[in-house]
Amino acid sequence: MSETWLNKINWSADGLVPAIAQDAATGRVLMVAWMDREALKLTWQQGEAIYWSRSRKKLWHKGEESGHIQRVKELRIDCDGDVILLQVEQQGGIACHTGRESCFFSKLDHGQWVETDPVLKSPVEIYKR
Repeated sequence: MSETWLNKINWSADGLVPAIAQDAATGRVLMVAWMDREALKLTWQQGEAIYWSRSRKKLWHKGEESGHIQRVKELRIDCDGDVILLQVEQQGGIACHTGRESCFFSKLDHGQWVETDPVLKSPVEIYKR
C-alpha cells in the first residue's frame, strides 16, 4: 500500500511533527507529543497512538507501561500540514503521567497556575516498576 500520504506532512528540520491527542467523545485535549515518520505510520497501521519520545530518543507506544493506551478513531492534519490531530479513545480515562485525565490540568487564575483536575490514580500505582 502506498504511503505517499506521509509526504503531505510538513516535517520539521529534525523530522518531527507535533501531535495533539483529543478525546473523540468529549473533544477535550488530552496531551501533545511528537511524531516522526515511523511513529505516524505505525499509529495508522496499528490503530493505537505511537509517539517519538524526544527525551528517550525512541518510539513510545502510549500506554506501554501504564496500560493507558490511546485507540485512534481518526487522524487529521491542519491546513499547513505541520500538526497532527489524533481523535482517540483513551483507555482507563487517564492520558497524563500524573494520573489525570489530561495533561492540561492547570489553569491560570489571577496570575497563578492552579491545578483544577483531580488525580484519578496515583503515578506510584500506575508505574509500579
